[in-house]
Amino acid sequence: MTATFEIAGKPVARLGFGAMRLTGAGIWGEPDDRQECVRVVRRAIELGVQFIDTADSYGPHVSEEIIREAAHPYPSDVLIATKAGLTRTGPDVVDTPQGRVRLGPKAWPPVGRPEYLRAQVLLSLRRLGLDQIDLLQLHRVDPQVPLEDQVGELKALRDEGKIVAIGLSQVDVEQIERARAVVEISTVQNRFNLTDRHSEAVLDHCAREGIGFIPWAPVAQGGLVTNGAVDRIARAHDATPAQIALAWLLARSPVVLPIPGTSKVAHLEENLAAARIRLTAAEVDELSGA
Repeated sequence: MTATFEIAGKPVARLGFGAMRLTGAGIWGEPDDRQECVRVVRRAIELGVQFIDTADSYGPHVSEEIIREAAHPYPSDVLIATKAGLTRTGPDVVDTPQGRVRLGPKAWPPVGRPEYLRAQVLLSLRRLGLDQIDLLQLHRVDPQVPLEDQVGELKALRDEGKIVAIGLSQVDVEQIERARAVVEISTVQNRFNLTDRHSEAVLDHCAREGIGFIPWAPVAQGGLVTNGAVDRIARAHDATPAQIALAWLLARSPVVLPIPGTSKVAHLEENLAAARIRLTAAEVDELSGA
């Protein structure tokens, strides 16, 4: 696998696995093939994945439950990260007369009240079969609750031994620094890929501060827009454009931990093969400027 990054005292291979897709359509309910999802998690660990990222809202609850079914008791070198702070109103993709429509944030309302975050962390501990969560991430900042109160509750849970490390998701630099004034922040998980680089300043800040940066949707949720450079470099490495996108993220900074997700073993194996690709400095620069 790849070089490592340390989170919660554990060095983990930087190419991880995102478990959002271990659910039904629209990240809602049971997957079509639960046993295949169980096989995906087990195969990921067999292939050297040490960082598995999930959330209480995936399903909701389904992803965490499948991870436990597949891998509990967890190998000592595997870090299970989860998130709290988003609720669900239903599937985030619905069928309409005009076709399938993604609802986006409307299907994922944030709730950051301290008592809610505490309850969700305790429930995640139970679903995952853990006494302590290695990395608990605030899934979104609730604009109705002071950020300091939200991370302050996570700090209290850490001080009680229920959490080892704390992360944030979909935040800007100012929010990171406000949170760091309350508690140490180990990771930031923002959307970032070859196509969407709106969080470049956040990544650069994390790199300077030694904070892990977890790019979600690392291959743009299957909607990666390729160009001549991506396609040409993919051919040169006998790779797919998605593999090149993952290799670029790994080369972008030593604090980056991509978490490509899937519900199929074959797709998992294809994603993880990206760890073997070594882009040249010129290729990294070309992709960065593409």
